Amino acid sequence: MTVTAVSPELKQEVNPVNTTRIILIVEYDGTRYHGFQAQAGLATIQSELETAIRQLTGESGRLVTASRTDAGVHARGQVVSFRTESDLPAETFVTGLNYYLPDDIAVKSAHKPGNGFHIWHDVQSREYNYYILNSRIRSPLRRGFYHRVAGQLNIEAMNQACRALIGENDFASFVSPDEAALKSTVKRVDRAEVKREGDLVIFNILANSFLMHQVRNTVGPLVRVGRGKMSVAEFHGLLERKQPGLARPAAPACGLCLMGINYNNPVEEKI
Repeated sequence: MTVTAVSPELKQEVNPVNTTRIILIVEYDGTRYHGFQAQAGLATIQSELETAIRQLTGESGRLVTASRTDAGVHARGQVVSFRTESDLPAETFVTGLNYYLPDDIAVKSAHKPGNGFHIWHDVQSREYNYYILNSRIRSPLRRGFYHRVAGQLNIEAMNQACRALIGENDFASFVSPDEAALKSTVKRVDRAEVKREGDLVIFNILANSFLMHQVRNTVGPLVRVGRGKMSVAEFHGLLERKQPGLARPAAPACGLCLMGINYNNPVEEKI
């Protein structure tokens, strides 16, 4: 199986007696949602999933996520966990939850993890793609999943800039002052690269974890490098200066997709 900061209320995985822990792999179009985390009076991915679980099993409870995506961000491989007294088979969890979920959210698979599996502690890396439609003509059919940039992008220069991101670095310049004040801004990036597929430019990044808006705040200046509005040296300088907020403005949320999560101890078996 191949998820970003988790809020305090999601960090307690309750283990009542006679319950089974279920892991779901979830895909969603985040366009109309106010992010993953439940918020009173707002449509969120978490609230839709918890409602579907309640409708299927008759049980109310809070699920746990391995990654909290922001408003408008999509996912192909979100990972969530919940506990249930139900003994429903895997196929029923998949088809049953999908029956109750809206069309822009889908459960791709259901798993029963081994006793040693932990949804956060066992995460090895998280992977995101950011999609750019590099065309002077808009694409109505792809609207909502790409950030359109009309001017031609220099992929070689963007990849030269990406090299500075690899390894363990302080990404303070790529987050807000509030975020930098709350937690360490040091992260390990294992891969950061840009490739072109026709009129589509894809930025792929793999890291142990991400700070809020870190990827979008990275794509913003990368696009400026690609357009010749910022030099590779200036991009590297953003990292070196460690000044919160320096890399903004961020790229729009619509182009960002959580591709998946790699685990040290993968889910061992399907239910």
